[in-house]
Amino acid sequence: MIFKKTITPKKMSAWLFLFVLIFIFGVANKMTAQTDEESKAALRQQLAQLENQINDYSGQITKLQGSENSLNNTIKILNDQIKRGQLEIQRINLLLKSLTSDIISHENKIDGLSQKLGLQEKLMAQNLRSINNADQQSLVVILFANPKLSTFFDEMNSVQKIQKNAQDLLVQYKDLKNTLSEEKDALEEQKTEQAQLLITQQLQKNMTQDQQSEQKKILADTKGKESNYQKMLSEAKKNAASIRSQLYKLEGAGPITFEDAVRYATQAGKGTGVRPALILGIITEESNLGKNVGKGNWLVDLAHARCAKQREAFVQITGELGINPNTQPVSKKQWYGYCGGAMGPAQFMPTTWMLYKDSIARITGHNPPSPWNAQDAFTAAALLLKDNGAAKGTYNAEWTAAMKYLAGSNWNKSAYRFYGDAVMEFARRYQGQIDILNS
Repeated sequence: MIFKKTITPKKMSAWLFLFVLIFIFGVANKMTAQTDEESKAALRQQLAQLENQINDYSGQITKLQGSENSLNNTIKILNDQIKRGQLEIQRINLLLKSLTSDIISHENKIDGLSQKLGLQEKLMAQNLRSINNADQQSLVVILFANPKLSTFFDEMNSVQKIQKNAQDLLVQYKDLKNTLSEEKDALEEQKTEQAQLLITQQLQKNMTQDQQSEQKKILADTKGKESNYQKMLSEAKKNAASIRSQLYKLEGAGPITFEDAVRYATQAGKGTGVRPALILGIITEESNLGKNVGKGNWLVDLAHARCAKQREAFVQITGELGINPNTQPVSKKQWYGYCGGAMGPAQFMPTTWMLYKDSIARITGHNPPSPWNAQDAFTAAALLLKDNGAAKGTYNAEWTAAMKYLAGSNWNKSAYRFYGDAVMEFARRYQGQIDILNS
């Protein structure tokens, strides 16, 4: 009879296979979770030790920067900054190691969930066929096919069980789909974090190398004598002309003089309330970033379907400026696949630029403004910093605004702290030069 055919050895084996698979996944996941937790505990301990050492060096640097400007202190500051930078690189390496493990884990989970979804779909199809077969039989046919009334009601109960089972399978299917979607979102977020860590790691390496070079140069120029160092400082303060004429390198807009850079930053600061030295600091760090990622092309690096809005905005921006989009460099797409497209010294994405372009035009008078124009880029950076709270002018407010400039809502992750520290260090140096020019 029709209902007795619904429970076949083949279907029983499919159910049994699913239950066995779920059991195996459960045991394997439990064992993996225990191993992962042990590894993560060891990693957290290592990170905590590095964090304490980094904080110690930061405290020493701050203390020394507030004391007299002597050769000994300057060398100590640079030495502490180099050691802190090396520890930051170690910390990022540990975080990258942990992230790589997490990414592999998420990818494995996604594969497992995909397999379970495939089995679930087959079971649902079998249930639907059973329900369809049952629906094709009228109650009268079923009744006459079962002379005994008790058998008839058994068959009716079987129908209800099949229907209930179908509902349960659908609920489980939806739960699996939701879990799979969450895993994919988590994987994408971790890959984004991995890419940002790789960027900050490279920036940290660059800065540490610069500090080592600066330390060697100071020792070579002063021959290790305090009197020579004080003479060098005195000459630097007197020679404002050399400060004005020194080059301020911009990725995506070419070099300009430091005097022009200060003028653009000052203009942007008046329009936004953001300290000019901070604007110079953020543009310096973003230009360093641009050296790493600013060699892309929109046809390649905005080709993904998810980049459609960025493509549209980029075409509109270049069209309004009369620029050939095919020859205008942008940032390369991230290594894991979605959108590149950041533009000019301020490294704005096209859609973000569109949000700010009218405000930029009101301050600079350029209509339309260009992401590759130094004055417009400085103003764009200042506006974003203002929206992130930098106009308050405190160290914490400026540092937080710089972090948000890099990482948005993920700004408070300790892994990105170097970026904010680097921007504030650049700002401190630029403030000293600006003070010399103003005096």
